[in-house]
Amino acid sequence: MKKSVFLFSLIIIIMLAISACSSQSANPTTIRIAALPVLDTLPIHVAQEEGLFEKHDVSVEILPAGSAPKRDEMISAGQADGMVNEVVSTIFYNRDETQVQIVRYARTATPDSPIFFILASSQSGISAIDQLKGVEIGVSKGTVIEYLTDRLLQAEGFSNEQISTVSVPDIGQRMALLGSGELNSAMLPDPLASLVMQQGAILVIEDSRHPEYSHSTVSFRKSFIDENPDAVRGFLAAWEDAVEMINTDPQYFADLMVAKELVPPPLIDQFPVPQFVTADVPSKSQWDDSIDWVNENNLESGQASYENSVTSEYLP
Repeated sequence: MKKSVFLFSLIIIIMLAISACSSQSANPTTIRIAALPVLDTLPIHVAQEEGLFEKHDVSVEILPAGSAPKRDEMISAGQADGMVNEVVSTIFYNRDETQVQIVRYARTATPDSPIFFILASSQSGISAIDQLKGVEIGVSKGTVIEYLTDRLLQAEGFSNEQISTVSVPDIGQRMALLGSGELNSAMLPDPLASLVMQQGAILVIEDSRHPEYSHSTVSFRKSFIDENPDAVRGFLAAWEDAVEMINTDPQYFADLMVAKELVPPPLIDQFPVPQFVTADVPSKSQWDDSIDWVNENNLESGQASYENSVTSEYLP
């Protein structure tokens, strides 16, 4: 009799456990990601295509964002839960209160894998970095583009007085003005930089010379993290699996990179799939340097702090 009661109880426990697991898998948390058409988002597309989000019990909806302002608008309005952005962007979000948190690097520059380039027009006569002193460089003011321009040139020995930038926030216009020679120089990200160089622009300096300044991040709305911590963990676990797959066999995902329009058509079959950084978050020194730059440019960092804005708690 006791044996029968024990077996019956065991069966009930097993059935309840199976039911709980089934319920969890049947109703995964949906995460809405505002995604720019940039290489930094490739792990999201790989995870989606390879079923990695389902493996980690989350559902991801990729919401195309044509520009950084549109991405930020979607996050601020609560229309998206997460995004790929940068430290400077997070500082601006969190000036008055902690609205978003960085939970991972998305991509980092390395000595072998640059992300951003300062280029010179083929008509400018500029071929060496010292020739950029006092030359207007097209940037998007108050963004990571301007931050990187300043820091790369300062690292090469430029004084603040020798650095001159001009605001050209539309990246397509920046490319066109550089190509026509109306801009002598501009800061551009890859793969657009590779496209412009293919058309004759001159490489002056790339961020791989000073990779400590150049990285993008994965960030979520703080309210979403607080309400769905396990979903954030699942998302990052899937991202990590995707990074391992990309780094193991990058060219396997070349067609996906093209299909998601992360490279311009003229570079198809020419642009290599980049390597991606494994699980980590920006350091406090990287954060502090961005804060310093924001304050140096009178853009106001307000109450934004590393402790409230960056967390490694959810990394696998």
